[in-house]
Amino acid sequence: MEKIVAGDIITFVDENDQEREIEVFETLSLEGTDYAAAGFVEDIQENTTEKINVFFVKIEDDEQFSVIEDEEEFRKISAAFEES
Repeated sequence: MEKIVAGDIITFVDENDQEREIEVFETLSLEGTDYAAAGFVEDIQENTTEKINVFFVKIEDDEQFSVIEDEEEFRKISAAFEES
């Protein structure tokens, strides 16, 4: 399987069993873990003049991703993306 990179569109099933697509804007590695900054494709297509809500996810070994729930980890990742 290929590594997740900027520009990838990933489909997942949300907590309401609805398929959602996200677009990966940027990836980075921090302390041996890969992360991605992403946004919902639907929001990107609808909001041409407004800011897009960007969120961060942790990329798992098998090309899956998970939400960053730890507040300290989230702050570190947010700062790292801002610096990159």
